[in-house]
Amino acid sequence: MPIHFGTDGWRAVISDSFTFDNLRMVAQAIADAVASEHWTKPVNGEPAQGAERIVVGYDTRFLSDRFAGEVARVLAANGFQVHLAQSDSPTPAISYAVKNLGAVGGVMITASHNAPRYNGVKLKGAFGGSALPEQCRRVEVYINDNEEQARGPNLMDFKKARDMGLIQKFNPLPAYYDHLRTLIHSDVIAEFPMRFVVDSMYGSGRGVIKGFLQGTGSEIAEIRNEMNPGFGGIHPEPIAKNLGALASAISAGMGNFGLVTDGDADRIGAMDERGNFVDPHKIMALALKYLVEVRGMSGAVVRTVSTTRMIDRLAKRYGLTLHETPVGFNHIADLMMSEDVLIGGEESGGISFKGHIPEGDGPIMGLLLVEMIASAKKSLNEMVNDLLKDVGPAHYERTDIRLSRPVAKAEMTDMLTKQAPAEIGGQRVDEISQRDGVKYILADDSWLLIRPSGTEPVLRVYAEGRTPEMVKDLLGYGEKVAERVV
Repeated sequence: MPIHFGTDGWRAVISDSFTFDNLRMVAQAIADAVASEHWTKPVNGEPAQGAERIVVGYDTRFLSDRFAGEVARVLAANGFQVHLAQSDSPTPAISYAVKNLGAVGGVMITASHNAPRYNGVKLKGAFGGSALPEQCRRVEVYINDNEEQARGPNLMDFKKARDMGLIQKFNPLPAYYDHLRTLIHSDVIAEFPMRFVVDSMYGSGRGVIKGFLQGTGSEIAEIRNEMNPGFGGIHPEPIAKNLGALASAISAGMGNFGLVTDGDADRIGAMDERGNFVDPHKIMALALKYLVEVRGMSGAVVRTVSTTRMIDRLAKRYGLTLHETPVGFNHIADLMMSEDVLIGGEESGGISFKGHIPEGDGPIMGLLLVEMIASAKKSLNEMVNDLLKDVGPAHYERTDIRLSRPVAKAEMTDMLTKQAPAEIGGQRVDEISQRDGVKYILADDSWLLIRPSGTEPVLRVYAEGRTPEMVKDLLGYGEKVAERVV
């Protein structure tokens, strides 16, 4: 089975195609790509003892620590000095370590929010975010070249590499915490300490938020924070249907609200004191409001095509430039590196803000939410209600519809544009966007986005309406579109 190394790296089923042999091939291709003239080097990173550094981290999945060690052996055999995380760590902590250590790149062993049977590789650039698309393409070129030439990976004995100083174990959290202290106002939290629950969904965000808040007086109950590579049988994705354990913890009085991070902690979700899921749309809108109105910050605002238009209404009020990008944090990261961006985020929970690395970061957004609640001295439920009264109402749902056959994105875009409805749910279709799939924007600012998956016969349908009834009408229209694809 060919290894497809895309812009989000490589993911596959453990022991099917995600094997030690295939991983060594991928690691060799990464070593070749990083050593080539096509790789962007760190601006001010000093080579370590004549060798360029690469950071390697891993999550809590089955064999992730062993897989990371194997990647380190290949990279060391190619002459790189490898900084290998000493235990499972959040992806954003590894990404920050790449930038902080002046490394040329990073490798994170994770399949993020995917089902437990998967593992994967995320590739990081010297700037502390996901590697650029052309860098990922270069890795795939080397995978194919090495296969054609029957060229196997270079491999060094782990102990020998340690003795030679080519593999060094390190803890990425102290430097990450030092950086977060420049962005999160711990004194505000200490003045109004809270009781809340953190659900790390058995992922590598475990212990991170609690560790940062030590000494602030906050009482933090942690759930699903033990090592469990099966993730309790769920996908470690912070969406409402996966958060029964968090709702139970809150209703049992363990805390007044909850924070949740995904399998590798680059996504955030929350839950209020009544057990209502607070989705990333609301978290990003609350954060934008807080950064501008309380912290007095400014800059451009970036959101993906599938993210709430509450962001647009706030940006307009504050006179801030708004950018809409295709789905995927890499598009947000591009703008964070080229412009003065205040906040950027996507509906799946990847959000970052000014001063931080161009990477979705669950712990920092969770901590910012704690700071916001402490500053407002209100409950999370009150804050969300105030937000919706101000720039809402906004009801959101997403559904994935399985198709009988794969459909090309261009074909679907063409059909949806040519056969666009005049109105949906009694509201006129005012605008049609083709930025990523097709998005119908209605007269009352409700919207429907229809995107075919690039990897499977699935139609992704996203809807935001001013009423629950409008959301139902929008999703119903999306279902009718799926029926037309035979």
